[in-house]
Amino acid sequence: MFRSKRSGLLRRLWRSRVACGDARSGAAWDPQPGGPGPAGPRDDDDDDDDEEEEERDDPAEPPPRAGGPLATCCLFPERDRPAPPDSHPAPAAEPPREADLKALSYSVLKRLKERGLCSLLEAVESRGGLAGGCVLVPRAHPAGWAAAAAASSSRQASAAPPHLVLARLFRWPDLQHAAQLKPLCGCHSFAHPDARSPLVCCNPYHFGRLCGPESPPPPYSRLSPDEEQKPLDLSESTLSYTETEATNSLNIMTGEFSDASMSPDTMKQSHWCNVAYWEHRTRVGRLYTVYEQSVSIFYDLPQGNGFCLGQLNLDHRSETVKRTRSKIGYGIFLSKEPDGVWAYNRGDHPIFVNSPTLDIPNCRTVIVRKVMPGYSIKVFDFDKSCLLQHAADLDYGDGPYDPNSVRISFAKGWGPCYSRQFITSCPCWLEILLSNHR
Repeated sequence: MFRSKRSGLLRRLWRSRVACGDARSGAAWDPQPGGPGPAGPRDDDDDDDDEEEEERDDPAEPPPRAGGPLATCCLFPERDRPAPPDSHPAPAAEPPREADLKALSYSVLKRLKERGLCSLLEAVESRGGLAGGCVLVPRAHPAGWAAAAAASSSRQASAAPPHLVLARLFRWPDLQHAAQLKPLCGCHSFAHPDARSPLVCCNPYHFGRLCGPESPPPPYSRLSPDEEQKPLDLSESTLSYTETEATNSLNIMTGEFSDASMSPDTMKQSHWCNVAYWEHRTRVGRLYTVYEQSVSIFYDLPQGNGFCLGQLNLDHRSETVKRTRSKIGYGIFLSKEPDGVWAYNRGDHPIFVNSPTLDIPNCRTVIVRKVMPGYSIKVFDFDKSCLLQHAADLDYGDGPYDPNSVRISFAKGWGPCYSRQFITSCPCWLEILLSNHR
């Protein structure tokens, strides 16, 4: 008569899954996430019709953090989907893919203890806002896996590891291989990437989906060599910055948010980057110094420390900036890793990235990568940076150039594929000033 807590957790998890075959999964929104965007320049007008511009820059509606809408099914006795009015059709058989996913998912979920189910449910229902702890399961398939695999009509699905199964269930139904997933810094699977490790984390929000193959945009030339086309010099006199704003930003660091960059323990460490936040050509707030291996940069996050852009005040913000700031949401997760600096898009809207190691050598075109929600991209490659800095044929004589600077714009793109030719035309953007090679 009374159902156990475990059964209730399993029902809630199944109801939170992503609908199979949903066209709005990650890859369906952008065939090549991380690519340069549209094939041609945009002709929308930023100043005269910003609403129209937003429709062109962003998808018709933002993809959910989980990768698609929620759905319910009859894994358990109850059915939460109401029947159509005035009709009483017989229950239809589930599609093969849905049945396969159900069998394989349940074979993973039943291996979790109640505590693991609670952590997983917290991450799934918050859409990554509360990432939770690692949910560890044995990497080896259990005895019951053979039965689930035998019932599966997909040979590929039957061989899927546990973290791939749950990533398909809760985030990306179209995910094909575990190699498309990258564990985030701080996860057990990041610290133990070897397949010989007996345990693997199956928390789907501890992984980002790798951006697809990159292809360069058409070879449009930059419009004006006199304009700023490289990472900005923070001392540039044309960029306004008020020291009073920096003071105000320090006075409001209260409540859940704590400034990790100013703690006594981190001050003893050497920093690896500084983060500057810009609104068009105006820098807002002070430089945020990063000492830890990773940092969250966000507008509104239920829990977590980092650089809170929502607490930076500025008088007389334009409506365009206000709308764009509201789209930052959970923001990005930036991490310094052995091979370079990675950015994970935690928000609901795309981010746009440019860095020297993403550019094509000897190409005069700005390469801006579009990163969809839930995707990860290596924004700075240490090895490639060393090669570029020692290349004798590089010539950046048309403006200031910083080989250790990364630019990230929230929701709005720039470059030859957009009407905004320069980063300073974007409403809200970051400049990541790396110190490891300085």
